[in-house]
This record gives sequence, C-alpha cells and structure tokens, in this order.
Amino acid sequence: MAECSSPLTGIIEEDKVFIDFGEHEGKSILEVADTLPDFYDFLIDKKNTGMCSIRRSKDKSFKLYVYNQVH
Repeated sequence: MAECSSPLTGIIEEDKVFIDFGEHEGKSILEVADTLPDFYDFLIDKKNTGMCSIRRSKDKSFKLYVYNQVH
C-alpha cells in the first residue's frame, strides 16, 4: 500500500496542519487547497524556496509558518 504525500506537508495529513499567520490563520492546509488554490500554490512555492516550515506546538497541533525574506 503506497503512502500519499502532500507537496506542502509531506507525510503529515493536510487536515492536521493549520496556517499560523495572516488572514487565513486557523485554516487547515486541506481547506486552503480546496477553497484557495492560488494561495495553496503560493505556499508550495514558499516551501520549495525554503521560506516556510511546519512546527509542532505545545498543544501537539501542527502549524505552518512562512518567513519573510530579508535582504
């Protein structure tokens, strides 16, 4: 049986990872993928350029963070 992998969250299920910034704070990645495909593509681009990370918080939930690029 093959494991499914998200282009954004890897092996963590997209409904278990929540955005922790901006106007979409609190939404799951799965919800964003379904309702805001352009924003989802933006997040994938940020991941591919090393500008985001997923962290596990004290309440054991997963949070997605995007870093601002500093020159």
